[in-house]
Amino acid sequence: MKILVVDDSKSIRSLIDFSLSELPEVELTFAKDGVDAIEKLNTLVPDLILTDVNMPHMNGITLTSKCRQELGITCPILILTTEGERKKKNAGKNAGATGWIIKPFAPEKLKSVIQRFLKS
Repeated sequence: MKILVVDDSKSIRSLIDFSLSELPEVELTFAKDGVDAIEKLNTLVPDLILTDVNMPHMNGITLTSKCRQELGITCPILILTTEGERKKKNAGKNAGATGWIIKPFAPEKLKSVIQRFLKS
């Protein structure tokens, strides 16, 4: 299973890598922002996308919308962010996000959520 992880924070990318490293069937690809993610999606067909909201160049909500509207991506897109306000969540949902995970997160919880979405 291929997961595209999009986050501008190197430490968060490392934490996600560590959190999901015990899932042997998972192959992670990392992007530093939405523009980098779009470039990677030219050659990658992910089973799940995990993206931050607040990033330079292209935020996660715009990325989600482009994935759904322009690229026709149908896999689950989970938003992993510190943003918890309803307005942002609604914007994410309207863009096509499948779910919303608030940072900071427990590694076991993230692993559990990812496994659940990959099985469905």
